[in-house]
Amino acid sequence: MASYKGRGALDNPQPRFLSRGVDAVDDGWYRDELPDSIATQVRPEAARSIITRNDSPDIPFEQSINPYRGCEHGCVYCYARPSHAYMDLSPGIDFETKIFYKADAGRLLEQELAAPGYKVKPITIGANTDPYQPLERKLKVTRSLLEVLERTRHPLSLITKGALILRDLDLLRSLARDQLVNVFVSITSLDAELKRTLEPRTASPQARLRVVRELAAAGVPTGVLVAPVIPAVNDCEIEDIVAAVAAAGAMKAGYVLLRLPHELKDLFRQWLDEHLPDRAEHVMSLIRSARDGRANDPRFGSRMVGSGPWAQLLRDRFALACKRHGLTMSRMRELSSEHFRPPSRGGQISLPL
Repeated sequence: MASYKGRGALDNPQPRFLSRGVDAVDDGWYRDELPDSIATQVRPEAARSIITRNDSPDIPFEQSINPYRGCEHGCVYCYARPSHAYMDLSPGIDFETKIFYKADAGRLLEQELAAPGYKVKPITIGANTDPYQPLERKLKVTRSLLEVLERTRHPLSLITKGALILRDLDLLRSLARDQLVNVFVSITSLDAELKRTLEPRTASPQARLRVVRELAAAGVPTGVLVAPVIPAVNDCEIEDIVAAVAAAGAMKAGYVLLRLPHELKDLFRQWLDEHLPDRAEHVMSLIRSARDGRANDPRFGSRMVGSGPWAQLLRDRFALACKRHGLTMSRMRELSSEHFRPPSRGGQISLPL
């Protein structure tokens, strides 16, 4: 099986909506040697709108923005991978190497915030793919969105495992002064070697702890998500992660049990067979035991935390660790909507006279 440097997936399966595919057949003739790395391709996406809305009872926000489609971080467990099938691209290597960005994102956001009847509700940035993946350093799509939200004093939450968020500390400080921002840093493991294969292009565990420290020191309310928790892979680290993030200044901690929808279950099993072959079947058995006998349980109420004895033990352990270190498991502080100043239809902020 092909393995590419700095990439998480080991395969590039056909998208599930594509009616035709190509299968390679060894006919005995000469073949070029496969490259050990693959370059990232970046394409603009001409979106007509920027804010996505949902009414899921499992998700604590109604509005979100994803500046990027696909993610160069390459986390092999990412539940967003199957969404690349809607572009007739693979959830495997394609998801990590064919990245789309929302062209003109700031202008689109201003248009939507200026629309008659727009109702202010917190916007979450990064719920699907990371807003601070490596390409953001050059493209600054997330930065352009934050600039609009900071000018209009609109409430938001950010979710990331990228240290690049510290670049935007000036905007986050300003937002925090009016109770307009919460940040969640995702920390899956403190083991650098596990991180290298599980989420290859993300910031190191120590860099993410530094992000928590610096955000907290700047007065930006910061929580941590241990996401995902993978049975017999990183669940043994829960207590250590909670202790470390509490010491760094986090206010809240939460977790999400591994989800394996659609093609993701096969990609993840390939990763297990390659990197943890001695326990691959045991890991999958524990996942199924917490997912009603399946690799994925999409039911509301259980899809984030699982069900059954192992899932209950995980909940109890996490709650006890948070209590021991003074972290809340409830929602972060409520964000304020009273400071919102909508931009005019021409794109400038309307100031009260």
